[in-house]
Amino acid sequence: MKAVAYTKAGTIERDDALIDIELPRPAPGPRDLLVAVDAISVNPVDTKIRKNVDPDAGSTKVLGWDAVGRVAEVGSAVTAFKPGDAVYYAGSLLRPGANSEFHLVDERLVGRKPASISNAEAAALPLTAITAWEMLFDRLDVRKPVPGAAKAILIIGGAGGVGSIAIQLVRALTDLTVIATASREETRAWVSDLGAHHVVDHSRPLADQIAALGIGAPAFVFSTTETHRHLPEIAKLIAPQGRFGLIDDPESLDVIGFKRKAVSIHWELMFTRSIFETADMDEQGKLLDGVAALIDAGRLRTTVTDVLRPIHAETLMQAHAVIESGKARGKIVLEGF
Repeated sequence: MKAVAYTKAGTIERDDALIDIELPRPAPGPRDLLVAVDAISVNPVDTKIRKNVDPDAGSTKVLGWDAVGRVAEVGSAVTAFKPGDAVYYAGSLLRPGANSEFHLVDERLVGRKPASISNAEAAALPLTAITAWEMLFDRLDVRKPVPGAAKAILIIGGAGGVGSIAIQLVRALTDLTVIATASREETRAWVSDLGAHHVVDHSRPLADQIAALGIGAPAFVFSTTETHRHLPEIAKLIAPQGRFGLIDDPESLDVIGFKRKAVSIHWELMFTRSIFETADMDEQGKLLDGVAALIDAGRLRTTVTDVLRPIHAETLMQAHAVIESGKARGKIVLEGF
């Protein structure tokens, strides 16, 4: 089968940063689905691993943790799916990625693809939707009010993949006021169109901009990027007893500024359930089914902004370069081998 991989960690500018290879078609284990991959999307996790993690000596590493496809085979213990089912999922960091014609995934991590949208549109959703949903409803518990705080959430990096779906989930499933950050004309328009009530500029100090809105101190702050740069401002603007969540990887995180306000801190990694095979691992499949229902009901929309064809090393390198530029808006999807 065709696949895209790399042999040595490093920068995307190298001609061999990603390469086209042939691999044997894998066979499913008891709980596995073998999926014929139709579309994939690219996430920051792909670029971070490609830059920093060497494959085992003499081997290659396949990336990709967003996929849409059709079930080709099922393992002996699979109960929820059958060959021919259209599915979407993000998978596990501990297994080869989905940048290949066929891919193995544990059925508990898989949802049924939304029926009302294309493969490319669906491929933009799994990793970011799981990340946003788990942060909002499992970590920050945004349905539980913070006494005295404004019923509002600040989403830092609102135009990125996670921010784009987080804005929509908050609007669809809560009555919170959504404040999103964006610094360019096109990204400000994007987050407004997705449903943000207010847009502030993350290239300028945030606390004064939030105060100027006149709605009070937000109960929740969800930081998707550049957390280390915004942390002092977040400590100023968040409500006492507020809840703060982040998903990026700052080299250090000095949270002493949160102590006086008794702010709780929540870190989200959507791969935690699959890495540790937690008792509630099947929640991710259920979550994706819930997202699909919201999509098909017209309450959420895809966040895809660019589709590249076909899936091979050249187009994937283009996508990685855009992600690393820090100027991505929504999600980049690749379709078809």
